[in-house]
Amino acid sequence: MRLLSMVLALILMSNSAFAIEDTAENRNKEAERYLSINPPKDMVQDMAKQVAQNFPPENRELFIKMLTQYLDIEALVKGCKESMEKTFTADELAAMADFYGSPAGLSATKKMGTYLAEIMPLVQAETLKAVAKTNRDIKGPDVKENTEPTN
Repeated sequence: MRLLSMVLALILMSNSAFAIEDTAENRNKEAERYLSINPPKDMVQDMAKQVAQNFPPENRELFIKMLTQYLDIEALVKGCKESMEKTFTADELAAMADFYGSPAGLSATKKMGTYLAEIMPLVQAETLKAVAKTNRDIKGPDVKENTEPTN
């Protein structure tokens, strides 16, 4: 029992001993590391190709072009980085970078576009239902629900 207590104490001490000091500089460094491992540009390109499959064939190319050529990726990256530095601690950013840089994290990242494309129709349908219910609450029970997607 005494050995177990000593091992637990060492583990707890080692976790705090290796914690990254939560400074603006460390948040910046870890956010940059995360974004280099999981670049928004790659995510947007993958998502565009996958989500485009939910659009009518004649609209797919334009949708992909919008997200891969016209979207200001630099502004998106800057905004992501600023928000990450404001929201997460240096330790949290390091943990995210560690996970997404691991084999499991890299594999999960590659599947994210497929996941988003699969879930997007459900999100759209449920959002339309929520809008219809909100309109009915605001305007009264005579408002008809429109749950048809408008692609």
